[in-house]
Formats: sequence, C-alpha cells, structure tokens
Amino acid sequence: MQSPKEIRISDYHYDLPDSRIARFPLEERDASKLLVWENGNISEDIYRNLPSHLQPGTSLVFNNTRVVEARILFTKPTGGQIEVFALEPGHQYPDITSAMLQTGSVQWKCLVGGASKWKKGMVLEKQLGATTLKASIADQLPDCFLLNLEWNAADMTFAELLHRAGLIPLPPYLKRDAEASDNDRYQTIYAKEEGSVAAPTAGLHFTDRIFESLREKQITSRFVTLHVGAGTFKPVKSETMEDHLMHAEFIDVSTDNILALSKDEQIVAVGTTSLRTLESLYWMGIKASLHPNISLEEMEIKQWDVYDQLQYNMLPREEALQHLLTYMHLRKMERMVCRTRLLIAPGYQPQMISGIITNFHQPQSTLLLLIAALAGPRWREIYDYALTHDFRFLSYGDGSLIKIQNNRIVKPY
Repeated sequence: MQSPKEIRISDYHYDLPDSRIARFPLEERDASKLLVWENGNISEDIYRNLPSHLQPGTSLVFNNTRVVEARILFTKPTGGQIEVFALEPGHQYPDITSAMLQTGSVQWKCLVGGASKWKKGMVLEKQLGATTLKASIADQLPDCFLLNLEWNAADMTFAELLHRAGLIPLPPYLKRDAEASDNDRYQTIYAKEEGSVAAPTAGLHFTDRIFESLREKQITSRFVTLHVGAGTFKPVKSETMEDHLMHAEFIDVSTDNILALSKDEQIVAVGTTSLRTLESLYWMGIKASLHPNISLEEMEIKQWDVYDQLQYNMLPREEALQHLLTYMHLRKMERMVCRTRLLIAPGYQPQMISGIITNFHQPQSTLLLLIAALAGPRWREIYDYALTHDFRFLSYGDGSLIKIQNNRIVKPY
C-alpha cells in the first residue's frame, strides 16, 4: 500500500463552484441537510433527525473549544492600519488555557497584515475605553511574529482583552467581514474552553433539541478539547505530503473522559478535530506503553510518528488508554494537555471511532485527506452526491454522517 508520504495532493481535487460555498448559516442550526453514508449507500436527511441514524449506547464526542476574537486592528499614528491575528501563545506557557489567563501582558505568536509598515521599535496602541493595549515585536519567526502585548488593566485576562479588542476570525474563503450575528453563530452552543481561531464547524449544527433527542435515545455526549489553529486552513502547496508540514494543536482531555472512552463500545466523533483528539490519545497510550518514563514534551504526536514507528507496537484501544491513564496517575495529572501534529491520510486505520459527523471540506486539504482515509476512494461518491444534490459546503454549510467498519489493530499502512 502507498505510504501517506507519497500521496499526491492533486489526486484529492474536486471542482467546488463558488456558489456552493455557504457564506452565511441557515436561520435554524439543525435545519441543515445531512448526508448519511453507510456501507457505500447514501441517504439524505436533516440534522434534527440525526439521533435516528445512531444506535443506542453510542457515544458522541464533541470538541468544546471556544473561538476567540483573534483579529485585532491597530491604527498607526500616520493613519495606516495593521492587522494582528493571534495564533497561539509563546513557548513559555504550558498550554493555551494558562496563557489566556495571563493578566497585564503576554507574548503571542501572530500573523501580521501590513508587517512591512511596522517599523522596528514602533509600539502600536489601541484604546479600549480606559484600557490601552500596546503591541511591539519581540521576534520575527520563520512563519509569524512573536509579539509583546501589554495592557494597563492588571486584573483583566488576555481572554477578556480579546473579547474587548478583537473580532471573530471568519475563514478566509467566506470572503466577508464578520458581522454581529457571527459572534453567536460561529460558536457551538456548548463552546466552553477559549483558545481556537477557527470553529469546530461540525458542531455548529447541534441544538438543545438535538441534545434532548440524543438523551432520549440513550446516546451519550462526551466533551474533549482541541484548540483549532489557523493551520487548519493552511493549503497543501507541496506536490507530495512528505514535504507538507502539519500544523500543531493543543489537546486537553480529563482522566475521567479517557477512562470513559476506554470503556465505550461505539464512538462517533463530531468533527475532524474531535477525531484527531481521540486518535492522538490512542497513540499517546502506545507511547506510554513503550516508554513509561517519557516526558510530556515527547508525548507530542508528530506528523509521521504513527507511520514510521508506532504502528509496529499497536494494542487494543482499551489497553492503550489504560497505559495512558497509568502514565497520568503516576504523575498526578488530572488532564492530558499536549500538542498533536497527527496527519490522518489514506491508509490510516482509525483505532477509536466507528464514524464521524463532519462538514464538506475544501479540495486538496488535509481535512479532505482525513475523510478519504475513512471512506477510501469512495469519498468521491460522497462529494459528487453532495455537489449534485444542492448541499452547501464549508464552515457554514451542510454536513454528513460517515459510518465506517472499525478495523482495530490494523497497521496504518
């Protein structure tokens, strides 16, 4: 079987007319169309009927990250505008949550629009009532800037500052500025942990009505956290995947949730971020089984870890997660907070899930590769059907439920 490193991204192209991209959400979240793919068969429904397509006893796993107002506009004394896009904290902070709780000052990795106009030593200021936000360049990194951000409100956290100073960062392919309604609609109704610069969009369709129906059908809802980075929109520019650098993202999952997941029979991930979190936990368990004294930093799942080495030491899901729990117990860890760069591409065999609920993704993207890993070559049938049956695409579009046969303990390729 072809190594994922040899995958040519051009083989995962499809024509997406601009008219099929949903610029705005529907008035009702759960009125979006739902494509159901099972055993190669496709059917249509709407999201509010999702529970009827799931078996009692299934566990749905949601990503409860919250999108922060990551776009900050500064005006120079000369009148020119510089846009700062807050990506992730500097390396001195152990996790995004800790960095978000910093008061008075913080260092943050940022993209800068109009960086050529930001002269060395210049301090930008933004007035927020009685609070003044100052920004200066600490360092220029290969793909972004490290900024010093300071504000004169000692009890105000960085998360609170962003709420006041920033704008919701809509995906670039929507080609419009954020509106007041996006503050609500570009968040899931269960968003809790602040730190994402993009929404886990599969969850945007869920309503209180759906959650009530899930409970009535004895379908469990579990919540994990993966803070979505801007890298989720990063185009694959290399000819083959070997030369593409997968972005890193923070996951945060409690020991209670990991224990529950180790006992769940059927798990369906709500979104690609939930899926990457679940699969990363599995491989962290494999690392813990091989190297009980491994450092937390070494626990990070690198892009090719599962294809280069870990695949030769696979265990049943329950055992892998128990090794992870033992690792955490010995270190008195109540939560696993760690980075992952896991790339899920054709040839990968999921070890945690039997299905995914997800939107329709961009051509030639790592998210589309993930779908192709689950559905195989028949991913084209799913997307062709969606294109010819008036489904809406991307973040504010419709979605799908893809059910798979879970072939656990099968090497990724």
